[in-house]
Amino acid sequence: MTLLHHLTGAPPGMTTRALMLRLAGIGAVLAGTAGTFTYAGGWLSPDALTPARVVDRFEQVNGPHPGFRRNHAKGLCVAGTFASNGAGARLSKASVFSAGRVTPVEGRVALAGGQPYAADAAATVRSLALRFRLPEGEEWRTGMNNIPVFPVRTPEAFYEQLLAAKPDPATGKPDPERLKAFFALHPESAKAAALIKARTITSGFADSTFRSLNAFRFVASDGRTTPVRWAFVPEQRLEPGSGAQEAQADKNILFDTLAAELRQEPLHWHLVVALGQASDATNDATLPWPADRESVDVGTLTLTGAAPEDADTCRDINFDPLVLPDGIAPSDDPLLSARSAAYARSFTRRAGEEKVPSAVAGTSPDGASL
Repeated sequence: MTLLHHLTGAPPGMTTRALMLRLAGIGAVLAGTAGTFTYAGGWLSPDALTPARVVDRFEQVNGPHPGFRRNHAKGLCVAGTFASNGAGARLSKASVFSAGRVTPVEGRVALAGGQPYAADAAATVRSLALRFRLPEGEEWRTGMNNIPVFPVRTPEAFYEQLLAAKPDPATGKPDPERLKAFFALHPESAKAAALIKARTITSGFADSTFRSLNAFRFVASDGRTTPVRWAFVPEQRLEPGSGAQEAQADKNILFDTLAAELRQEPLHWHLVVALGQASDATNDATLPWPADRESVDVGTLTLTGAAPEDADTCRDINFDPLVLPDGIAPSDDPLLSARSAAYARSFTRRAGEEKVPSAVAGTSPDGASL
């Protein structure tokens, strides 16, 4: 066996030309891997938008809060199960959709923004992030929000929007001129903002609908793919929000109410998958799909308990939207890879920081420990 055979792990009979092709392939893989790391480190161009710069922008807008997520900083851990009804099996070969399968789930409810001790407000975007533990070590992680569309189309627009929407210390609200300039540059965001503002704000987490916003692809056993967006739709009756939560003595009213509800009984959401058509945008999360698209109820999420964030619950889970099982694939939405990279950078930073208790670690409205 020659030195080239030894270095490449090639069989002894492989020709020199084949060996050189193998070496070229290895070089391409290494170059691609190196490119990933140089992008993440911001080494390709000082002007490039990198995950580090996105996380820096969150810190610039919200201030330093070591140990906490840079966005959706205030949260509460939840746990339960997902029971498939089998209707999703024709669309995706993912084992989570097999008829009769019950999958353990752990997750987190949170409020958007990087302020871990801010008082709960009715209009703040609410999120639900879940990790499904599937057989043979597979996982599905997803993060969803209670808004109809995402406010921006690209990572660059998101980066700009963070600064444009930064509250003025004097007023507590964004500078209207700065917002006006942002929307002039991004008319798609102006339209999305109008849809978000017009949404019905419900009373709490339990009666909120949580949407993927980004598009994905379901891959069936026969290889057929379907563009999809999904939503967790509550069984709980919708109660309009009062808009007066800011005046509550309990600054954690949304989280404490959810914890109290879960002590009384389990809460349920149906996973409803919207099936896209060829004309539906999969690379623009600011655009809603037509309301008449076919939707399929594929199973029920049941949450059975809540607990404060710590090392034994959801605190250290990175809800990376690109952790997907076989049968679910990303779409061409540029926000997906950007979210994945920024989440990883945020996770790395907080992993090396001292942890302090979450604001949602006290007592519920009835005085019981969470």
